[in-house]
Amino acid sequence: MGVVDRMRGALRGWKSDGLEAAVAEGVRKTAMLPSMLTPLARSAWRPAGNVHALPKATPQNLRRFAEMPMARRAINVVKDRISSMDWQVRAKRDVAVTEEVAARIRALRCALEQPNPQDSFRTLLEPVLEDILVGGFGAAEVEPTGDALQPVRLWPVDGATVAMDVAWNGDSDAPRYVQTALGAAAGVPLLDRELMYVRLNPRTHTPFGLGRLEVAFETLNQFLTANRYAGKLASNSVVQYALWLDEATPQQHERLIHWWQDEVEGTGQVPILSTAKKPEVLRFAGGTDADLRLQWQTFLLRIVANAFDLPPMLLGLEHDVNRSTASEMAEQAFQSAIVPVAKLLAEHITRDVIGKALGWDDVEFVFSDLLTRDSTEEADLQIKLLQAGVLTVAEVRAMRGLEASTVGPNGSGDGGMSAATGDGDSFRNNNENGEGSSSAATRNGSGVSGGEQSSESGAV
Repeated sequence: MGVVDRMRGALRGWKSDGLEAAVAEGVRKTAMLPSMLTPLARSAWRPAGNVHALPKATPQNLRRFAEMPMARRAINVVKDRISSMDWQVRAKRDVAVTEEVAARIRALRCALEQPNPQDSFRTLLEPVLEDILVGGFGAAEVEPTGDALQPVRLWPVDGATVAMDVAWNGDSDAPRYVQTALGAAAGVPLLDRELMYVRLNPRTHTPFGLGRLEVAFETLNQFLTANRYAGKLASNSVVQYALWLDEATPQQHERLIHWWQDEVEGTGQVPILSTAKKPEVLRFAGGTDADLRLQWQTFLLRIVANAFDLPPMLLGLEHDVNRSTASEMAEQAFQSAIVPVAKLLAEHITRDVIGKALGWDDVEFVFSDLLTRDSTEEADLQIKLLQAGVLTVAEVRAMRGLEASTVGPNGSGDGGMSAATGDGDSFRNNNENGEGSSSAATRNGSGVSGGEQSSESGAV
């Protein structure tokens, strides 16, 4: 086994050479960091010859541009917000929460909290979200383990190395994806249920998605060019004026240059000139901030913000923001830039991880922050629904991601069958004649009665 084979085996966690070691359940097949050893991976983004030429939007160039300050800020606004959201696994609508469903919910919660020995759920989501926003090709490998307590394992995959079979006919036993392996004659084939592949902005003329950084690629390159010119101009590395001496001989011209460089330049001393005619200064530019093209850079930043579905305020343009518009722009950013990506990712986890890999169609993954953004407003709504008898305490606990309680709020049994009192201050159960029905305690002559309802736990 050569050096490359041993290094590749170490990166992929293999204990032996070849794919035979990846046959066991729960073992990763895809390569980790497959492009790390690619020659000139970091320098290939810059075109040779003309440094002002626009580089091609290859995956290497996209990732290099993603390290620039403005692109990194736009990516982090979306990525950090989604990866820090609270989430839950719950039963789907119209699904009775039996002991089997509750056990599945607990197992999925445990599996997602530690998707593999190296990552937490957040460190798993962040690279996947990065690839979604950069190139529209977020991917994660899904491997069932057969363990009831840890039913599945997930690994982030470089989506740029994944190729798709456009002629795939839906056969679950036929490979749909292939990851190109470094130094291998053939890639790693993956079934549809073994890879979660998230496409942003899917289109009909191509099987690949379209990332937000791809949309802003040319604009970002123009911004970097303008910013580089402004930096050279501000650092005085670009000459902005010239000194004109009328009727000066070549000897006098050379003497003035040497005197200026040796005695004046960089010393801070006041130069004293004695000539027959006053030298004239010729300026090549206006000598103002307009030479930095700040308005052009501001315009380009607005285009980059539009490409990421963000208001310009979040990229540092705050001169046209006031108290009355700031909150509306923040809400607009959440609804237009964060909610679509979060819902897309949650749907893929539900379909690809829970549905395809495990074959469970009675539970789903959701981000709790997408249900409501105002906790006070949510609590008030739930209290009103309790007062009206629309929901039980068990159902409200399920909506908030809590397990069902068999103890009522006042210490009585069957906490899942309690209803709200007239003003929502207290809850209690009145079991009559040993039957399963419950009635609401009335106050001021008003109350709501509830029929038989099973205690359900919709989420963990």
